[in-house]
Formats: sequence, C-alpha cells, structure tokens
Amino acid sequence: MSEIEEKKKRDVLRDTFRCGIVLKGLHSVIECATGAALLFVPGRMLNRFVLFVGRLDLSRISSHDVIEEHLRHWAAGLVGTGRHFAAAYLLSHGLVKLVLVIELLRNRLWAYPLMIAMLSVFIVYQSYRFVLTHSVAMVVLTVFDAAVIVLTWLEYREQRRLRRER
Repeated sequence: MSEIEEKKKRDVLRDTFRCGIVLKGLHSVIECATGAALLFVPGRMLNRFVLFVGRLDLSRISSHDVIEEHLRHWAAGLVGTGRHFAAAYLLSHGLVKLVLVIELLRNRLWAYPLMIAMLSVFIVYQSYRFVLTHSVAMVVLTVFDAAVIVLTWLEYREQRRLRRER
C-alpha cells in the first residue's frame, strides 16, 4: 500500500473515531440531563411528562400501542429507590464518559485505555441488563460501545506510534 493510501486510511479511521467519540459525548450529556431530572424534578411532574409524550401521536396508531404501554410502565417505576438508582447510574455513567470524551478529544494518551476499560465494564453491565429485560436498546448501545472500543484501540495505537516517531 502506498504512503498516500496509508495516510488516507489513517485519516478515515481518525475521523470515524472522532465521530464516535462525539456521539458518545452527546449520549453522555443526555444521560447527565436525564439523571439530573430524575434527581431534582418531582416524580408527579416526570410521570405527567412521560405520559404526555406517550400520548402524542402514539394513540393514533393503536389503542393498545406497545410503546405507550412501555412508557406507562417506565413512568410507574419513577418512584422510590428505583428512581434514585436510575438517577445515580445515569449521572455517574454520563459524567465518567463525558470526562473521558473531553480528554480523548484533547488527545490525552492516558484516556484511551481508561475509555476502553470503562466501556468494557459498561458492556458487561449492559449485557446483564439485556438478559433481564431483553431490551433492544441495550443491544444497540452495546454494539455501539464495542465499535467505539475498537476505534479507540486503533487510535490509541496510532497516537503511540506518532509519539514514538517524534
């Protein structure tokens, strides 16, 4: 492979890595916002909001809409210790990933293996949750995390190579 082709391949991998990391960062912000809402917004208000969203266009599809039923079930679980656990999980998960995303975008070498380790732990937990819930969202999130791990590993190797050359 020529040097130009090799450089193009590295550039595509780097751009794909950055795109994946930015998406992880956006997901982290959403997790933090959701965790904060669970922590600080009164339960009745959250229930009303979730039920309102469930009634938007979903009620036109079917009177026994599966999505609306899931939203109702989820809204009912927004009380007690389940709510506090979800808030703590989303905030901690989101904040850890957000810090790592920022440090990866700043090209901190130590953040690469830490991101790989953290996402690996999250994948194990998400797999466990999938076994309990059979949630398609868990599968999608796990596949995305696995792809980000691969991209992070490739970018980490490239960054180490570049630093050795300097």
